[in-house]
Amino acid sequence: MKNLKKLFSAALALTMALSLAACSSSDDTATTTTETTTAAQEETEATKSYKIAIVKQLDHASMDEIANAVAAELDASDLNVTYEHFSGQNDTSVLQQIGAQLIADGYNAIIPIGTLAAQAMAVAAEDTQTPVVYGAVSDPESAGLTGISYMTGTSDALNTEFMMDMMLAANPNIETVGLLYSTSEVNSAVPIAQAKAYLDAAGIAYIEKTGNTNDEVIAAVNSMLDQVQAVFTPTDNVVMAVELTIGETMADAGIAHYGGADSFVRNGAFATAGVNYEELGAKSAEMALDILTTGEVPDFHVMDGGIITVNTETAATLGLDYSVFSDMAGTVVEVVTTVD
Repeated sequence: MKNLKKLFSAALALTMALSLAACSSSDDTATTTTETTTAAQEETEATKSYKIAIVKQLDHASMDEIANAVAAELDASDLNVTYEHFSGQNDTSVLQQIGAQLIADGYNAIIPIGTLAAQAMAVAAEDTQTPVVYGAVSDPESAGLTGISYMTGTSDALNTEFMMDMMLAANPNIETVGLLYSTSEVNSAVPIAQAKAYLDAAGIAYIEKTGNTNDEVIAAVNSMLDQVQAVFTPTDNVVMAVELTIGETMADAGIAHYGGADSFVRNGAFATAGVNYEELGAKSAEMALDILTTGEVPDFHVMDGGIITVNTETAATLGLDYSVFSDMAGTVVEVVTTVD
């Protein structure tokens, strides 16, 4: 009996030893598996690639400047990013076709530039919820681009009152102002209404001229050359597309053109207090990259426009002293006309 107890005790000790060994082996395996999984996850994040589309509403200096700034920010990213440029030629049907193709091709994010492009991409991405981060939408709410879970971007909302103040500071003797814009641009509606209210309050007359094609805009400008002393245009893409032509025409006629962005001024307009489009493009790209990595879509961002830009060549042609602008803003940037 004593021998049987010894045998049982020995067997029990052996069983416990084996159990402990098994537990130790299981723990080691679990630790190794966890470390391997973590390493694999890190490797996946490091090698993950993103495909982004940059979609311009049309080709002109403002949108080119924004698109180039977006591309530069994407190039500087630590993420594995590839991107392609597209242009909708200011044609809704073309933009719709581009949007459908981008979704079919599995792009991870779309950065449309301009209101019409943003609206088309919002519709295209509705089913897939592909992130859409627009650039240069002046009035997202009026454009129907708010309250969309997968959409955000940057706004170049214009301080119209400040632009009117600039106009009168440079020439206190203005009697009539031309309001030049396109009726097809949602961006233009609010600032044009604001300009009318300002001029009405100041007792200054104004003439409205519109055009939805290059030829129509040129004709609109020619029809008011002998009636106005200054012209105001908001961030209107249709007008911007022909600024190189009309800017020179107005300057030669002694008319100061105030455009809604610095790209207008670089193409011949006299002055602006609009946003810096390089900063806007970089911000749009930054927002898109953050969404891809975090999955969180923030509210749209309104860019700060506290910079006055003046075309010195146009100022010389007009004979206008723009030194008065230095007392109105912290920074006055001088540029010359560039053909791009």
